[in-house]
Amino acid sequence: MSEEETIHVADVSEGIGGDATAEPGAPVELPVVDVLTGRSFITGKSGSGKSNTASVVIENLLDNGFPVMIVDTDGEYYGLKEEYEILHAGADEECDIVVSPEHAEKLATLALDQNVPIILDVSGYLEEETANELLLAVVRQLFAKEKRMKKPFLLVIEECHEYIPEGGGMDETGKMLIKVGKRGRKHGLGIVGISQRPADVKKDFITQCDWLCWHRLTWDNDTKVVGRILGSKYASAVEDLGDGEAFLMTDWDESIRRIQFHRKETFDAGATPGLDDFERPELKSVSSDLVGELQSISDEKERRESEIADLKQELEKKDRRIADLERELEEARDLSDMADQFAQALLGKAEAPYRGGGGRARVGAERSAGKTDDGEDEQSVLKSYDEAVAATKGDDEPASEAAPSADGGAEGDAESAASADGASSDPDAAAADGDAADAEPAAESDPAPPDDVDPVTRDDVAESALRFDDAIELGTREAVIEELRSRIEALPELSRGMLRHYRREGASDPVAAHIDAGGDGDSGHAYSRHRPIRRAGLIRHAGRGHYAYAVPDLVREAYADRLDEAQVREIVRAVETAFVPPAELSYPPDADPAEVGEGAAADRADGAAARDGADAVPGEAEGVGTDTDATDADEEAAAEAGEAAESERAETPTDGGLSDAARRFAERSER
Repeated sequence: MSEEETIHVADVSEGIGGDATAEPGAPVELPVVDVLTGRSFITGKSGSGKSNTASVVIENLLDNGFPVMIVDTDGEYYGLKEEYEILHAGADEECDIVVSPEHAEKLATLALDQNVPIILDVSGYLEEETANELLLAVVRQLFAKEKRMKKPFLLVIEECHEYIPEGGGMDETGKMLIKVGKRGRKHGLGIVGISQRPADVKKDFITQCDWLCWHRLTWDNDTKVVGRILGSKYASAVEDLGDGEAFLMTDWDESIRRIQFHRKETFDAGATPGLDDFERPELKSVSSDLVGELQSISDEKERRESEIADLKQELEKKDRRIADLERELEEARDLSDMADQFAQALLGKAEAPYRGGGGRARVGAERSAGKTDDGEDEQSVLKSYDEAVAATKGDDEPASEAAPSADGGAEGDAESAASADGASSDPDAAAADGDAADAEPAAESDPAPPDDVDPVTRDDVAESALRFDDAIELGTREAVIEELRSRIEALPELSRGMLRHYRREGASDPVAAHIDAGGDGDSGHAYSRHRPIRRAGLIRHAGRGHYAYAVPDLVREAYADRLDEAQVREIVRAVETAFVPPAELSYPPDADPAEVGEGAAADRADGAAARDGADAVPGEAEGVGTDTDATDADEEAAAEAGEAAESERAETPTDGGLSDAARRFAERSER
């Protein structure tokens, strides 16, 4: 490219500001190097011809084989494709290729390395941030490559006041354009800014320009800018310029000329629509290989986005699985806690620590230290048996008479420790909660147990165990019922409704129970209302997210499965009065509908009354022991109090077998 090479873009015009050395109509030519590498500003109000001027300059450069890049903010430059093979890149379907910031490096490479003219159409992007990001990425790539190549290249920016405003608020894109304006010339990168409002364009950019073109302006703020830069006479004359007419100020010849620009030769896509039919000309297309290079970038982007979407979906599935596992773990922990609490509360008696001191103590934090939950030595648990017997005696019998000790001290000490271990863990215990409640005052008043406990004979132990077994039978029905009723009554109303659902259905899931109780179908709400029932032990996990009604099982476990089903049903009915309406209590949840009726209900009521008299556990119906049991207990207590030494010798077998008392206890255990 010759340094003297020029392009003919306009002719001299008559009027104020005309070139006195040239006749009107004389050609006006611009040096190509200064246009390509310099900084220019073209301004004028809408319809004055500024976009036409830019198109004329671009057409002359393209005719001479010099590439340019046009940042089109209104989609009005695609008419250049009528005559030139130019790449139209943007966001619309009318573009040759849809591009994004990922295409920036490839676009800069095509423009500088392959001399491909490009229209970067940002008018189709719905998000302004996306358009700014694309423009910033492309300009950065051009600036970086030009530092190495130093190839003359022109960047045209339409509506430049949107990127480099005078009033502040300039983003990274505007700062990059200012950088090109100040430093691009030394690298060969030129820039042309186009705006209809010179007052809104940052003056740091305008004052750096090598050539300026002022079309018609009428607003006072804009004409004042003309006056400050060109002079007052031009500020008045600029208002009277015709279409396509402008004042051209150039640094290379230090002149101001009034000129008339030529009309563009390609289709004017930015012309104001008129009454004539709009006919879009046939436009040239670019090489398919060229578009294919850009399309490969788009395909790669889509592939990455697809992979990211798949990974996100997989991550969401794993997150849901983790949440399910965490919920199941929490449920398992709740079930474990409930089992421990229920075992200590309802199945409280320790498992035979009196047999030589080697039995299993209650589950507790001090198991390894050989102590009970209350901190007492395991041997002190021996005192609980006689204390339990004393608690079941009538009010007119003092506790000291209920269980006299053969040795005068060992059983007395054993009595005082019963309350301290009121909730031990023997599965044969019916309801240690009730016994422990009766024995608590004694525990508070007794001193700490002595370190040394007098030895207890085998007969004493067997006799005490037998009396304690009687006490369990006499006093636990009410304790079991009260314990379970208190758990149910402590539940929220909606949770009790869910418990009624489980009673009716046998096994179900929390969401179905929640809906049946009057709640919604939200699983989070259902599990939150379901948790109190589960923690109370009133239902149990049945597998596959289902839970089963567990009140009958609790009653059976409380009595160590020693009750028949009729007795279990009676206690369960007494517990269910806490949450089941009377109309539902007259028949079991699993009853056949044909059996439900007044007659069937009456039959069941009669049968229940008969079982109260015949089959109930002794002492449960009336809350007191039978005469026979009371008489036996009195006789045994008297025998122990009056003749302890002789009783021990008489009941100790000479042949190595069990004594009478021990044999009675063994026979009762077998039954």
